[in-house]
Amino acid sequence: MTSEERETPQFQFEGAVLGIDHGMQFIGLAISRTGNFADPLTVIKRKSKQQDFAKINEVITREKITAIVLGLPPKPPDFEGHAQADSVRSWAQHLYEAVTVPIYFWDEGLSSYDARDQLADVGKSAERVDAHAAAVILQQCLDALRDGHPPPEQFKLESG
Repeated sequence: MTSEERETPQFQFEGAVLGIDHGMQFIGLAISRTGNFADPLTVIKRKSKQQDFAKINEVITREKITAIVLGLPPKPPDFEGHAQADSVRSWAQHLYEAVTVPIYFWDEGLSSYDARDQLADVGKSAERVDAHAAAVILQQCLDALRDGHPPPEQFKLESG
């Protein structure tokens, strides 16, 4: 390890982290209490932003959450029009206004497929995989940070 590598502290979350898999009908939640392992927590059936954010805030308070990792779908290159990633970014702005902890984006890639595969590997199936997908997203983020990858993109309000 060079002296430069020793001087640059590795990014890590301070405290419990909430992983979120945003869906059109359901919101999957996962938690990492130690920064090492992500566990599925619960699924919220979407009703209204106000009700959904109230439930998320209940979890933040109960679990002493210090940050949120929100799955961000990849936007295909050269894509024109409104993509799911645009919807998630818009939703993140409303979430940001409703919570008191920082929000970070992490590429959710194929998290729902990975969650189904992981459940199948242990002989389980689930009608709703949203919380498991949130755990996949959060675990991938934690693993990447542990491997020295750059920190996730932090949500910031756009000016103007």
